[in-house]
Amino acid sequence: MRVILHPKVHSDVDAIMDYYERVASRDLADDFYAELRRFISDAAERPESFSIRERDIRRVNLRRFPYHFLFRIVGDVVRVLVVRHHRRHPLFSVHRR
Repeated sequence: MRVILHPKVHSDVDAIMDYYERVASRDLADDFYAELRRFISDAAERPESFSIRERDIRRVNLRRFPYHFLFRIVGDVVRVLVVRHHRRHPLFSVHRR
């Protein structure tokens, strides 16, 4: 399946990477990005293997980092809606389409 990122996902990822660069190192930020890309690729390859959390929105937890992303399947597209910290309010950015 193709992957389409909501336009605000880029700013979500930039903010997370900036944080890791500021408090740790560029290497940690790069590790976060690599893991995120790997899981987005997994979601594109087998989207229905991830559980539905609400309506048609699925959640993918990263392993090393306390972040997850939400996506929905729209036809032959995996649409990533948000990348957020586990402790964010559950409704944060769910309105994104």
